[in-house]
Amino acid sequence: MTGIPTSQLPHYPNTHLADVDVRPTVLRSWERVRHRQAHWFVECVAEMFGVFCYCYAGMGATASYNVGNILKLEGLGSVFTAGLAYAMGIVIALVVCTATSGGHFNPAITIYHVLFRGFPPLKAVRYIASQILGGFIASLFVYWQWKTLLKESEAVLTVAGLFDTVNFSASGPAGIFALYAPPGVPLGRVFINEFVCDFFIGTVIFACIDPTNFFVPPAAAPWIIGMAYAVAIWGYIPNGLSANAARDVGGRLAAITIWGTRASGGRYAAIAALTNIPATLLACVFYEVILKDSSRVITLANKEYLDGHAAHHEHREQQINNASYRYGSDIEEKGHDSMEK
Repeated sequence: MTGIPTSQLPHYPNTHLADVDVRPTVLRSWERVRHRQAHWFVECVAEMFGVFCYCYAGMGATASYNVGNILKLEGLGSVFTAGLAYAMGIVIALVVCTATSGGHFNPAITIYHVLFRGFPPLKAVRYIASQILGGFIASLFVYWQWKTLLKESEAVLTVAGLFDTVNFSASGPAGIFALYAPPGVPLGRVFINEFVCDFFIGTVIFACIDPTNFFVPPAAAPWIIGMAYAVAIWGYIPNGLSANAARDVGGRLAAITIWGTRASGGRYAAIAALTNIPATLLACVFYEVILKDSSRVITLANKEYLDGHAAHHEHREQQINNASYRYGSDIEEKGHDSMEK
């Protein structure tokens, strides 16, 4: 909030933040650099932080659940709290970072943009690397913040002779970060479980970003997407569920960093890391072919959202062009002065 009465707002077709809230000179200078040279960097940071939020929330709740079970601490966590935490982490990621990067936060979504939306491949590589880095950093923070209780949990498992079997499972300390196949469940069933859940989540995502969907204004999309993840976790996590390659690979790399290659997850690692990509792409095809209709009307809320993004892009390009013009004028003026001397 700027504290400026709406009656004093300039009556422009679009009112930009710069019209009502003059930022400090240093921030205005940074914005010029950001728009011209560093935009790719801030987009990658936003993707990294978005995945960080999602993983930090979910892994923290999972740590409560796993540690509580190992140390027999009543009411410390549950599958419900873990699913809700992941859902809220997704909501926070989308609300905080989408305006900067577009809100991919998942390599499968980035690959979808490359294949169907003309997203630049090099930029996609940067996005995916940033997403995995976000999951990795979140895992290390959660481990450091829970380290005392995690060490106690490892000691309890060691005394009970269960360290090797429980630690590297969904119920152990390493299972907070890396994902492991449930004991006794065939990998084929784990794959189907993962594929169906990811297809379900993907379909919900594409329904939420459909600008003709009157049931999902842009402000509601983060909540619905987050709850789709929660539903999948609540119902199907016992059968093995990753749902996001960035969360899986980032968390698995962190687990390997902490516990060594024993934390790698074996053959299940490939299912966890890769299945969500073809499942999400198939969800896109399903939605485009079966559920989407270009004759439908774009909703007012989505039109306002799209117009706002277009106005932002136009305003940014004007700033870049004005800055380039001033820079060129300054060089020309200095050259003219030197010639006169």
